[in-house]
Amino acid sequence: MKQRALFLDRDGVVNEEVGYLYLAEEVRFVDGIFSLCRTAVGLGYRLIVVTNQAGIARGYYSEADFQALMVFMRGKLREEGIELDAVYFCPFHPEHGVGEYKREHEDRKPGTGMLRRGAAQFRVELSESVMVGDRCSDVAAANAAGLRQAFLVSGTEVDGCAGEHLKVESLTEVERWLVAHG
Repeated sequence: MKQRALFLDRDGVVNEEVGYLYLAEEVRFVDGIFSLCRTAVGLGYRLIVVTNQAGIARGYYSEADFQALMVFMRGKLREEGIELDAVYFCPFHPEHGVGEYKREHEDRKPGTGMLRRGAAQFRVELSESVMVGDRCSDVAAANAAGLRQAFLVSGTEVDGCAGEHLKVESLTEVERWLVAHG
C-alpha cells in the first residue's frame, strides 16, 4: 500500500480557534480530534500538522513560544495514544510580517511547501492523502498539491470556499469518510 498522510491544520482543527494561540492554558482540543487521529493511524495514515503562524510574523509571540506550545500539545496528544509524525509551520506573512518575517514563502498556505515537505520526508503519496482545514487557504493548498480529498470544517469561512472539498460540521464526519474510503 502507498504511504499516505492525514494533513491537519492546527488552529480550528486540532485545537479550538482562539486567535494567535501560544499559551498552553488556552488550548482546548476540538471534539473528535483524538478519535480521528487514532482511526487515521489505524488505517495507515501518517499524522502531519501544517499550520500558518501569522502570530510569529506579526510579533505576537516567538518561534520558541510556538515550539514550547507544540511540546505541550504533543504531550497531551501522546497521553491520548497519538503520536504526530511531524509539525510544519510557516512563520511568514507577506503583508503583516515584521522584519525578517515580512515576506512571501512557499510554505504559507495556500502554498504547498509544507505538504510537499511532508511528502518528501515520509515518502507520502499526495494523491492518496487527505487535508482537514478550516480556511479556504487549506482547501486551496490541498487542491494545488493534488491531495485525494480536502475537508473544510465549518465555522470559520462564512462565505464558503472555491475548489474541490467536502464541508463538514464535525471531525466525526471526516473519520467516517476515512473508514468508508480506506
